[in-house]
Amino acid sequence: MPKDFRDTFNADLLQKFAALAGLLGLILVFSLISKNFPTRANMISITIQTTSIALAGIGVTFVIITGGIDLSIGSVLALSGVAAGLLIKNAGWSVPSALVAGVLTGMFCGFLNGAMVNYLKLPPFIATLGMMQIVRGAGLLATDARSIPGLPEETFGWLGNGAMFRTYKILDNGNQVVDFEGIPFSVTLMVILAIIFYYILANTRLGRYIYSVGSNEEATRLSGINVVAIKFAAYIICGFFAAIAGIITMSRLVTVQPTAGDAFEMDAIASAVIGGTSLMGGVGTISGTIIGAFIIGVLRNGLNMLGVQGFVQKIIIGLVIIIAVSTDQLRNRKNT
Repeated sequence: MPKDFRDTFNADLLQKFAALAGLLGLILVFSLISKNFPTRANMISITIQTTSIALAGIGVTFVIITGGIDLSIGSVLALSGVAAGLLIKNAGWSVPSALVAGVLTGMFCGFLNGAMVNYLKLPPFIATLGMMQIVRGAGLLATDARSIPGLPEETFGWLGNGAMFRTYKILDNGNQVVDFEGIPFSVTLMVILAIIFYYILANTRLGRYIYSVGSNEEATRLSGINVVAIKFAAYIICGFFAAIAGIITMSRLVTVQPTAGDAFEMDAIASAVIGGTSLMGGVGTISGTIIGAFIIGVLRNGLNMLGVQGFVQKIIIGLVIIIAVSTDQLRNRKNT
């Protein structure tokens, strides 16, 4: 094994373990400060709140590894959920058909991003920035910029609010309360998708090509690999995950919400970068992104419990992102 490859591998492994140690450290600190933080109910709440960030983060990880970026994630999240909700509410579609349509909406947005990057030769930052505005405007236009309630809670809300193995108990006054919160369906879906796409990225030809494009696009092209197709795949996968996150968000609210996902792309990109994905391309893992997402989720939840104001939380999370990117830059300098 070449020395430079070993050094890069060891650096990546070290950063992943550093992120995991940071996550465990945050959990320990908040547990010591607040007795309500380590409760079962709060841990489940953190997991549910982090699910959408982790899903969107997984999608953008594929794009960042190729050397690109996707700033349209939050808008695609909203439009996909809006599309599914309106098809159920106004067009009378069945819930499964509407959910499929919502996912296809997100994938189509990813396809358009890929087309602008590959064929119009636009920088990914500019292409996805424009798509962010177009898609957000489309969602607001479709709903007249208003929330639309009244979605069927039993059939549409189950994904965001339902759980496996949830149990109830009857109080002496006859009221029914939750005894065990169960395993949320949204978390189960996240775990399944994370495992599938972890395997795709780590063990398939597509995954190897994605890393290759991000490491050296020109060399990959000269070796006969269809770089255009690989980039398209990365952006479509990103759109797929943004759509899944959007549907889960709308399902949790049981409402069509066109303003959902505002600035959500920052959380998704941050989770990938904190988890060790390099903005220079060629480096990143699904497991690292999930750790990064939970760092954001735990940090936000713990700061809320401590009564830290929202704008102060933004400052703290921004500093965490700067530290993560600075670490990545230092690592790249050492490897060059």
